[in-house]
Amino acid sequence: MIRIAIANQKGGVGKTTTAINVATALAATGWRTLLIDLDPQGNASTGIGVSAAQRERSTYDVLVDQAPMESCIMRTPIPMLDLCPATVDLSGAEVELVAMEDRAHRLSKALRTDLPYDVCLIDCPPSLGLLTLNALTAADTLLVPLQCEFFALEGLSQLLTTVERVQQRFNANLGIIGIALTMFDRRNRLTDQVADDVRSCLGQLVFETTIPRNVRLSEAPSHGVPALIYDHACAGSRAYIALARELLTRLPEERKAA
Repeated sequence: MIRIAIANQKGGVGKTTTAINVATALAATGWRTLLIDLDPQGNASTGIGVSAAQRERSTYDVLVDQAPMESCIMRTPIPMLDLCPATVDLSGAEVELVAMEDRAHRLSKALRTDLPYDVCLIDCPPSLGLLTLNALTAADTLLVPLQCEFFALEGLSQLLTTVERVQQRFNANLGIIGIALTMFDRRNRLTDQVADDVRSCLGQLVFETTIPRNVRLSEAPSHGVPALIYDHACAGSRAYIALARELLTRLPEERKAA
């Protein structure tokens, strides 16, 4: 199972939308997919069709009580896609984890069990606290959604610094599989400028696929379904299908073969 953290400490850049729709696209191609919701807001859980009342156990139980991961996983309405949901209890986990041993390795330990999945996507909160640190310590690689706006590169530099520190102290094998440009608006000249700046700085690390601003992407969570199901033909859904396809080409060959 390859583990991919989806993180950016800046809010509103499309992390959860990316996690939901890439997970759905991978499941649709036949990959047994696990989505882990590490955001106390629980938007990935809601957006995949799992209401708060259905979440008997959550990532809080995994991190704080060290419950077995398999006991907290639930099926979703989407074939081949399972979920470890988040609840509001997770908002207090940062404080509780501070006093615990191996506080950065709790998720990593939970994922060492032989889970029956090909890929695991971890939706991180918009911060660089202990929840995100757990995700980066547990992950094989990192996918960074990056909004096409003026301060994008500044925030990205902070995240890359954090990745370096995680590599040095907690997870030497952590890589970056790619940076996905989100909320791309071709009518806005600044969007093209930011995209050009990011590509000039980071080169092939940036995915060719860009995710456009799209009203269908915004509407889908209110219906409790991914955009790929809500309207599979909209521009946003087509972009996420293309992003998932490009993501697969970047996975190590031995993982794809497995």
